[in-house]
Amino acid sequence: MLAHMSWNAQRTSPIPFFRNGRCRSKRVDAEEPVSKIPRLSDSANDTGYLSTSPASPVSTASPGTPASHQGLSRICQFLLLPVSDREGVHSALHINTGEEFVCKVFSLKHYQEKIRPHTIVPAHKNISQIKDIVLGDQKAYVFFEKDFGDMHTFVKGCKKLNETQASGLFRQIVSAVSHCHQSGVVLGDLKLRKFVFADEKRTHLKLESLEETHVLEGEDDSVSHKHGCPAYVSPEILNATSTYSGKQADVWSLGVMLYTLLVGRYPFHDADPSALFSKIRRGQYCIPESVSPKAKCLIRSLLRREPGERLTAAEILIHPWFQSFQDLESPGQESEAGDQTVPTFHLDEDETMALFC
Repeated sequence: MLAHMSWNAQRTSPIPFFRNGRCRSKRVDAEEPVSKIPRLSDSANDTGYLSTSPASPVSTASPGTPASHQGLSRICQFLLLPVSDREGVHSALHINTGEEFVCKVFSLKHYQEKIRPHTIVPAHKNISQIKDIVLGDQKAYVFFEKDFGDMHTFVKGCKKLNETQASGLFRQIVSAVSHCHQSGVVLGDLKLRKFVFADEKRTHLKLESLEETHVLEGEDDSVSHKHGCPAYVSPEILNATSTYSGKQADVWSLGVMLYTLLVGRYPFHDADPSALFSKIRRGQYCIPESVSPKAKCLIRSLLRREPGERLTAAEILIHPWFQSFQDLESPGQESEAGDQTVPTFHLDEDETMALFC
């Protein structure tokens, strides 16, 4: 028999009450494998123009699932099925309501640390919210809003995006990052795969979760960790002997993301990790002529070797490239003015471009 405990009953926990959603926690004794239900077949690895990123220079352990529970299982009122290409992630179905979720599984000892950034960053439409928590004897099951695939897979399937589509999606990515930075959180391992679609039409993006982020102490954004996807890592991470600006390293990763959206490949790529890191340290890349002048300007404003010369996340949102597509935004991609505090300029186009390029 499963024992339930409401979220409010755990007010003594170091994790404070969540602002939004219907988040609560339930205590259960153990996972229940679902008997007599055949395992659903895993989909084959997707293929596309973008290659899979090489292994990270410093591997990070993600919470996996035991071999005995790789099929369909039940935890409390949820059915769980592992997602084949996302370690430690399950598709979840609420048995009573039929509502679908994404479930991440963490060690019970560490889950509070993992979800802490969600208690610090105010709710934002481009950041997934925790909807439910179930606590087992050894694991914590954290339920997020259902998603419809990640950006990395989407771009692989599209080869590359036109600038109108890329502008609407990239604005949402930057808005989420800027919101985190303003809330004192650095993302660190920032990449396209971290962003998922919240709708079937694939127009609304959300940062999938915040468990791999870093909470800053005060105004200093210096960090020293050195893990991340090699294709997105910044030169200062490779060169730093101590600390570096976490926010500016995030901005470099945003530049890699924008380049990849518009070109269909990474700005720095090589099968040999040593050669790849050498290219990143030099900061030399080539932008195809098919990319518009404003988009080139924005890419160059982000992929600068010197961190202090890069735009901040908030400044990216006022770049002229976005202004070119504001009138074309869909209702789900309205301006982020209500979510971000950014400076307002009243300059003509040439003067505005001169501020960035």
